[in-house]
Amino acid sequence: MQLNDAIRERINFFLKKKGLSSLWDLYKSSGVPKSTINALLGTEKNRLPRLPTLLHICEGLDTNLNEFFSDPMFLDIEDSSEDK
Repeated sequence: MQLNDAIRERINFFLKKKGLSSLWDLYKSSGVPKSTINALLGTEKNRLPRLPTLLHICEGLDTNLNEFFSDPMFLDIEDSSEDK
């Protein structure tokens, strides 16, 4: 699995777990700009978040980076960056 796909899947998992139904809800709970969230989950699905951005998203989802990355899907991940 590509890293960007795994991160997006994990964010969507925590959105459902917290009962948030839209990108607007994530923006409101995390403080991450709507354009950044839209780029990560919407229009620019190949984009990877910076670690501080992911930290704020995790805080908005009532989780932490450790729990976020604890899913087994991250054990066999491929680099999805364009700067290989």
